[in-house]
Amino acid sequence: MTAEDPASSSTMSNNAASINIPEGVAGAPNEAALVSLMERTGYSMVQENGQRKYGPPPGWNAASPPRGCEIFVGKIPRDVYEDELVPVFESVGRIYEMRLMMDFDGKNRGYAFVMYTEKHEAKRAVRELNNYEVRPGRLLGVCSSVDNCRLFIGGIPKTKKREEILEEVSKVTEGVLDVIVYASAADKMKNRGFAFVEYESHRAAAMARRKLMPGRIQLWGHQIAVDWAEPEIDVDEDVMETVKILYVRNLMMETSEETIRQVFSQWNPGCVERVKKIRDYAFVHFTSRDDAVMAMDHLNGTEVEGSCIEVTLAKPVDKEQYSRQKASKGASATPEPTQQSYVYQCDPYTLAYYGYPYNTLIGPNREYFVKELQTNPELNQILLKKLCKKISAFS
Repeated sequence: MTAEDPASSSTMSNNAASINIPEGVAGAPNEAALVSLMERTGYSMVQENGQRKYGPPPGWNAASPPRGCEIFVGKIPRDVYEDELVPVFESVGRIYEMRLMMDFDGKNRGYAFVMYTEKHEAKRAVRELNNYEVRPGRLLGVCSSVDNCRLFIGGIPKTKKREEILEEVSKVTEGVLDVIVYASAADKMKNRGFAFVEYESHRAAAMARRKLMPGRIQLWGHQIAVDWAEPEIDVDEDVMETVKILYVRNLMMETSEETIRQVFSQWNPGCVERVKKIRDYAFVHFTSRDDAVMAMDHLNGTEVEGSCIEVTLAKPVDKEQYSRQKASKGASATPEPTQQSYVYQCDPYTLAYYGYPYNTLIGPNREYFVKELQTNPELNQILLKKLCKKISAFS
């Protein structure tokens, strides 16, 4: 050992102390590269609960970015880390936070979440970085991440009103914002035996789901079923600006398509191209968007043949996303020739009719839909055929 060794060792210790290497970075195989990244960007990095967090930006004092700013990154090679990923993802926008899932052995688990400061940056990342070649022959999978805040709750007494359900669920879970209830097609005074509950955050919804799991708690003395609801379909605002089809919910079973046509074309005769009614809801196609918006503004919340209707713009389904999801479920990736492009995000009957892969058709939820289908002979037979085929595919 030379005389310089102690001094050299002391200098290295002082440098490490000044950098303040956080736990999870210290001792990592690529420690030097991660430290260099933090020095370049000014971002902090910390590892906790099986994930390593990079961010937020230095000096960030505002609230966290809104929903729609986060993307999911999959198929990450196990030995690729933030020093390689950050330059790729910051090339399309300002990163608010990156969460890389980590194993105990120090390798990543193959996926991460990247949150941008703006929605348009997240959309650009999905558009430009999906199938990005991060290593020779290794392509990243990038798609939108949905911060789900909605639960499905089944087994609700059919006589309960929305306000009663909201009050009961709020007693046993925290952070409840809203309850979505569907009236029975056969009896508008009753619900369909299930509801969707919206929470203020994903964490609140996750805590509620854990608390409401079967066997832990009952509502009104009844056993309930709980599961995640299908996340809302995120449709680009520019696309929504072109929609000229209305979705009409809570119609009477006996209300005819001709009656709907007359009601919705009263401000401009001839503006309705066609009407497709299924049970107690319908799609109304207009010749122009202006006519559709005018009808929606005038008719939403009004009564048609004794029932208060809800009217919204129909949300187009991304055909590529539809095909990918169909393929991932083991079904044919080719839509049927009669497949329509428009669905409404909350109604399982609509989604089943149009063949959209809807999570609530599986697990504890499906028995409620199957029972509803079987006990209503008025149900469109095409819907029943599609739904049974889908359930069979999932089993």
